[in-house]
Amino acid sequence: MTFAPPHPSCQGLDLDPVSAEPPIAHPLRLRLGCEMGFAFAQPTPMIAMVNIHYSRVGDLERPDRLTTAPDVPVRSYRDLFGNWCYRLTAPAGDFTLGIDSVIRDSGRPDATFPEARQHEIEDLPPSTLTFLLPSRYCESDMLMHEAWSLFGGSQPGWARVQAICDFVHGHVRFDYQLAHNQRTAAQTYQGRCGVCRDYTHLAIAFCRAVNIPAMYCNGYISDVGQPLPYATQDFCAWMRVYLDGRWIDVDPRNNRPMYGRVLVSTGRDAADVPLTHSFGWGALNRFRVWVDELAPPPGGHPAPP
Repeated sequence: MTFAPPHPSCQGLDLDPVSAEPPIAHPLRLRLGCEMGFAFAQPTPMIAMVNIHYSRVGDLERPDRLTTAPDVPVRSYRDLFGNWCYRLTAPAGDFTLGIDSVIRDSGRPDATFPEARQHEIEDLPPSTLTFLLPSRYCESDMLMHEAWSLFGGSQPGWARVQAICDFVHGHVRFDYQLAHNQRTAAQTYQGRCGVCRDYTHLAIAFCRAVNIPAMYCNGYISDVGQPLPYATQDFCAWMRVYLDGRWIDVDPRNNRPMYGRVLVSTGRDAADVPLTHSFGWGALNRFRVWVDELAPPPGGHPAPP
């Protein structure tokens, strides 16, 4: 197997940290990763975006190096949003790539900020303005009338974001069987079904339409704190909104605080953060994701980060 170099911390990027609530009983230790198996008719260039986000690199117990089988040369780069990406050429035939690592998590639930205020547009930092604009899957311009009709009477700020999440969570029916990788926010609004990326695209479009910067997030969410039996794991989508001088994680699909949320990548919408992008035809014939809670290391958990 080929081991690609680990991705470094991205110091100096113009992004703001996300605050958190007080910790719960104990920190978490999570084994997480993925494996994807492909079949290619000919050698095919690829981009893979499966590594943990730079903001969580310091929490890894070991580097989350990309592995490939068979061995292929791998190069890495950082995209416009700071995400760590790998470039490679998959050979003809069967090809597998993936990662496997262990990360330490504070054990805190997703933060809530009931008093967070909404900025006037002229007061927003320049780095947030991209996330006010329509994008491939988030047609905020097409949903402008609906957004102001539905949410214009809500209190600006956190209350408005929560009103959007409540609406999207209730309006859309989750159904894996109806997943479609070309569905847009406007189509989700009309069709009222989808998966987590569709919930997220619709909520992002509504937020942007009412002048709240919102970015798309892809990553892992653990089942810690959820009732058994656990569902089959998959990557998850949520959004970040810019309120009160910070980017805040918000999850319209679950619409409640979750534990063990680990970011992989951010962008304007799903078009910016595909797990893999192939420059040629290939069949995905195996896909597996895991997020498993591990026992504390010898000596117990370290202090929460």
